[in-house]
Amino acid sequence: MEKICNYINGCLVAPKSGEYIKNISPVDGVHYSLIPNSTEDDVDSAVEAAKKAFVNWGSSSKKVRFNWLMKLADAIDDCSEELIIAESYDNGKPEWLARKVDIPRCSENFRFFATAMLHHKTSAFDMDGEALNYTLNPPIGVAGCISPWNLPLYLLTWKIAPAIAVGNTVVAKPSEITPYTAYLFSKICQKINFPKGVINIIHGYGDTAGDAVVRKCDIISFTGGTKTGRVVAASAAKSFKKCSLELGGKNPSIVFKDCDFEKTIKTVLRSAFTNQGQVCLCGSRIFVEKDIYDKFIRSFVEKAKELKVGDPKIKHNDLGAIVSEAHLKNIIEHVDNALKKGAKIVCGGKRLKLTGKLCGGFYMSPTVLLNTKNSDPINQEEVFGPVVTIISFNNERELVELSNQTKYGLSASIFTNDVSKAHRLAAKIDSGLIWINSWLLRDLRIPFGGMKSSGIGREGGNESLNFFTETKNICVKIENKD
Repeated sequence: MEKICNYINGCLVAPKSGEYIKNISPVDGVHYSLIPNSTEDDVDSAVEAAKKAFVNWGSSSKKVRFNWLMKLADAIDDCSEELIIAESYDNGKPEWLARKVDIPRCSENFRFFATAMLHHKTSAFDMDGEALNYTLNPPIGVAGCISPWNLPLYLLTWKIAPAIAVGNTVVAKPSEITPYTAYLFSKICQKINFPKGVINIIHGYGDTAGDAVVRKCDIISFTGGTKTGRVVAASAAKSFKKCSLELGGKNPSIVFKDCDFEKTIKTVLRSAFTNQGQVCLCGSRIFVEKDIYDKFIRSFVEKAKELKVGDPKIKHNDLGAIVSEAHLKNIIEHVDNALKKGAKIVCGGKRLKLTGKLCGGFYMSPTVLLNTKNSDPINQEEVFGPVVTIISFNNERELVELSNQTKYGLSASIFTNDVSKAHRLAAKIDSGLIWINSWLLRDLRIPFGGMKSSGIGREGGNESLNFFTETKNICVKIENKD
């Protein structure tokens, strides 16, 4: 049984306790590796290494950091096929998705922030010749980067890249549910002799290793569930450290009768079920204008039933496995509770049992529910699975009320050919990201994040670079010789 290692000060090391956690693949239910059950002692070692490395890395030139980030990006590309296969088996997502999105984005994250860091601006203000103010943006120190299980290496590198680009060092804690590609990433860092202590990776549970990372590091970037986010925020607040939280969503997909119908069906379907619905940006509440409600349901359900669920290695399979058996049970429990409230299943709703070697895997059909109220738990709680509801609306005013009637505010998609209406509604909907006639069209320069219980702060472009630095103003008085 392979034992995953922590990565501390450039070395792959076992947890000090000698204890491990089972790592089970959702693809076939097989226990195939062991994860370090790290404790505060392991985190202390990682933080110590990161602090020592910060002395040199934090004062290094942009050129030095740029070259190292680009070298790391190239090394990720060189190992892309191994990472793709590992990400799929560890997480359950189709290999084609990991090949198209997850792994290419990992190297892209490093290239993007390596370049963005070169253009990170400071400011200067002249006080009419009396004095000159100028700003500096120094790194903060040791950044704690905690990432979730749905996009494991994609989101881990999304945090590490900007943190080290501006001169911080990192102690990262990937999800214990999907640790394997973070382990492979550690090996890549070691292989290219990446400067020791700049990147450290600790595996383990959130309430032990994760808690220690939050308490011990100088700045915290967290992506995960809203419940855990509250704990992270409370802990970080005790020492007034900067904290960025990217949390959950209950995102609306809004369909007007004047939309491009066929393109809309295709996009809303992708928004609902990509990565088995396990993307924080997935549109799990579909609001359809009453005039086309029945037509939309017929077409959407027909297309949903055509989606293929199965072996993530097979290219024509649209959906793979749910990330864990516990999460699969939680999704089905949400569906069962919705049925008790009066919901009607028109597609899916149950666990799928595959045959052969995959009989122990965790699979579920795309699920579509009708006859729900927007106030029902199924429309208020993040299910984070291949489950959507479809609700009709009569007018813009009602639509805005329905969209905002949730504690979340991460993203929304609006489908209409009326440009004025799209702009009008986008301004009224409480979401940090709003797509018009599209979904998940990403530009790494834009601010990324949510409102309300969907998080605090923004990531992406200058938002990330500003977050991982402090702003220091220097005022120089200019003496008048006259």
